[in-house]
Amino acid sequence: MQPDSEGWFPDPFGRFEYRWFDGEAWTATVGLHGEQHVDPEGVTPGAVPHATFDRGFVRRRVRHQVTRSGGTGQRPAQEHGLLDADVLVVNQKAKLVELSNEYMVYDEHGEQVGAVREVGQTTARKVVRALTAFDQYLEHRLELTDVHGEAVLRLTRPAKLLRSTVHVRAADGTDVGRLVQQNVVGKVRFAMEAAGGARVGMLLAENWRAWDFRVEDAEGREVARVHKTFEGLARALFTTADNYVVRVHRPLADPLRSLTVAAALCIDTALKQDEG
Repeated sequence: MQPDSEGWFPDPFGRFEYRWFDGEAWTATVGLHGEQHVDPEGVTPGAVPHATFDRGFVRRRVRHQVTRSGGTGQRPAQEHGLLDADVLVVNQKAKLVELSNEYMVYDEHGEQVGAVREVGQTTARKVVRALTAFDQYLEHRLELTDVHGEAVLRLTRPAKLLRSTVHVRAADGTDVGRLVQQNVVGKVRFAMEAAGGARVGMLLAENWRAWDFRVEDAEGREVARVHKTFEGLARALFTTADNYVVRVHRPLADPLRSLTVAAALCIDTALKQDEG
C-alpha cells in the first residue's frame, strides 16, 4: 500500500527515518536526524518495501496535532460538512520544490474531508516562484473542495505590497466576505468583513510569531482558534509546509462561519508564504 500523494513518510525500506514519495514511487531522497541525504543503495524500480505504508500513520499524526492544539481527538465521529465541523486540520502538502500551494483537510479523527489547491497558475508563474521570491507579491487563488472534488469556497488574495486582503466567495461565486490585514508590525490582526463591508469579527494573533490566532465575533467574544502545529524537525528542515488546526467553539452563522474556515488558508497565504 502506498501514500495517496507526494510527501515525506517513514521509510518503508527501514534504512532511514524518512523517505520522499513523489506521488508515484518511492525515491532515493531520504531524511535522517534532521538532515536530507541520498540513499546510496537507491530504489530499484518496482522494488517492494519491507513494510507497507501505514495509512494509520496519517490518522495518528492528525490526532496528535489535535491533541497538541488543546483538544483530545476522542469525541465520537460525526457527519459534518466542511462548513459545519467543530475541528478542521489543514495540512499543507510537503514538497521538495513548492511551485503551487496544496493542502489536505482532515477532521479531528484523521479522516480526509477536503482539499485545497492553488488554481490559475501558468507555467511562467511557476518558474517565477521557483527562481525568485517575487511570487509572494502576486495574486493567489485557492479553491477549497470536499472529498468528491466539489468546490465549497474560493479564496483570492490580490497582488499586494505589504498588507494582504483575502476575498472569500461561495462555490457559485457569491461574495461571502473578506479578511483584511490591519497591520504589519506587532501582533498581526485581520478584520473579518461581510460582503457589504460590515465588520463581523476579528482574526487576532496571540504573539509576534503569528502561530496562534483567536477569532472574535463582532462583540469581541472568542468563537474559534487557529493553532499552527510543529510537525517535526525533518519536515521543518526539508520543506516549507505549514499545518494548522481550526477549532470552532460554538455554532456560527455565515459569513463568520465561512471566514473562520478560511482563516488558516488566509494566514498561510498572507503571512507564512511571505517568510519563504
